[in-house]
Amino acid sequence: MAGPSSKTPAVELSVGDRTVRISNPDRVYFPALGATKLDVAHYYMNVGDGIVRALRDRPCMLHRFPEGVSGEKVHQKRLPHGAPSWIETVRVDFPSGRHADELCVTDLASVIWAVQMSTIEFHPWNSRRADTERPDEWRIDLDPMPECGFDTVRRVAHIAREILDELGAVGWPKTSGGSGLHVYVRIQPQWGFGDVRRAALAFAQEVERRAPNDVTTTWWRKDRPTDRVFVDYNQNARDHTIASAYSLRGVPEATVSTPITWDEVDDVSPRDLTIATVPARVAAVGDLHEGIDEAVFSLEPLLEWAERDEALGIPSPGGD
Repeated sequence: MAGPSSKTPAVELSVGDRTVRISNPDRVYFPALGATKLDVAHYYMNVGDGIVRALRDRPCMLHRFPEGVSGEKVHQKRLPHGAPSWIETVRVDFPSGRHADELCVTDLASVIWAVQMSTIEFHPWNSRRADTERPDEWRIDLDPMPECGFDTVRRVAHIAREILDELGAVGWPKTSGGSGLHVYVRIQPQWGFGDVRRAALAFAQEVERRAPNDVTTTWWRKDRPTDRVFVDYNQNARDHTIASAYSLRGVPEATVSTPITWDEVDDVSPRDLTIATVPARVAAVGDLHEGIDEAVFSLEPLLEWAERDEALGIPSPGGD
């Protein structure tokens, strides 16, 4: 097996009507598995429809690992230098007055080019380039604290689904690739980040009301009970990103943030969903998020909840 610094001839991959050159294809990115840079490229090609659907037209931050996951991680907002002319970008502005031209995936070739640039994780915004200031995706992040088992995450996920059903919203669950679960909801792109976060907080507090022994919305980590699930509403704040569906995670096990069905919540083992297993799963069941763009929800009921809670003086945690 080639070592992590081996120099091997580049490989050219045909991706749609593009050719993408992969240099150092035998560089080992996941030493525990022996998975190489070329393996990462092949993985993303095997889940191509899903990863493009998850990233399409969104500003995307890249988590690059030039020496593999045991080396330094680079958080890349701006498109790396040397991008071919066909790579598309979207400009986003920051409160500092600065801006960044971030990768804007429109096809699979741009994903594979990012792999060539040592990208392992893809972290898209929850808005698209048509209007980057109005999200079209509400993200429910079920983040277990250190002493919280995955069975608790499962219970909280079912409560979240129960509330979504009552609201008439369709939730699309996926593993985080770590210890939690994410649920995505397509929303009408009519509200800014502040209102989407307010709606997400109102939802999180309703989940907490229904499962007070399993859930916390306490913002400061030091103040949270360590045996509960934190419903991280702040993932909907501007410029906050989490790993997309089908994104690999930069951990030794090469886990994948994987779409699942609600029926799988009680049985899924996130650590079993990896670079080695997810391609066969996708070949068998397809992209479980395929219909996500057709199930669009209005935030109005949740914003009414937010106004109710604010009128009652229910404190809004920090974290902006």
